[in-house]
Amino acid sequence: MEQNLSILKKNSLSVTEGRLKILDLFLEQEDALAHADIELKTAGAFDRVTVYRTLQTFVDKGIIHQIPTIDNTVLYALCKDNCAAGHHHDEHVHFVCDGCGKTICLDDVMVPKVKLPKGFKPSESAMIVHGICNECR
Repeated sequence: MEQNLSILKKNSLSVTEGRLKILDLFLEQEDALAHADIELKTAGAFDRVTVYRTLQTFVDKGIIHQIPTIDNTVLYALCKDNCAAGHHHDEHVHFVCDGCGKTICLDDVMVPKVKLPKGFKPSESAMIVHGICNECR
């Protein structure tokens, strides 16, 4: 609970029951969460709009980051200490387990630099690796 309060205060966010509970879910999870996962895990305690706004606020403040998926849904995962409002530094590889479906941030595995043609300037890059996690193996 103290870590939740610290993160909210550090980011100048008011402390609400919704923010505390949703942040707690991210701190407890190793893998990424979808909007629907959060609704399910909070047992309908918060309406869909509250969950959406909380997620968007956390993304804007650099608390969580978005992970695109093949089916055009979005997953969310906790950022590490080097992210801040408007400046995400989550250029690590994401691993999707084909067995259990978990998406896990591989914080120590960086997305390789890509040499682009002259005149091209990247704004962000992402890499998703599919396979079997150590729990499913």
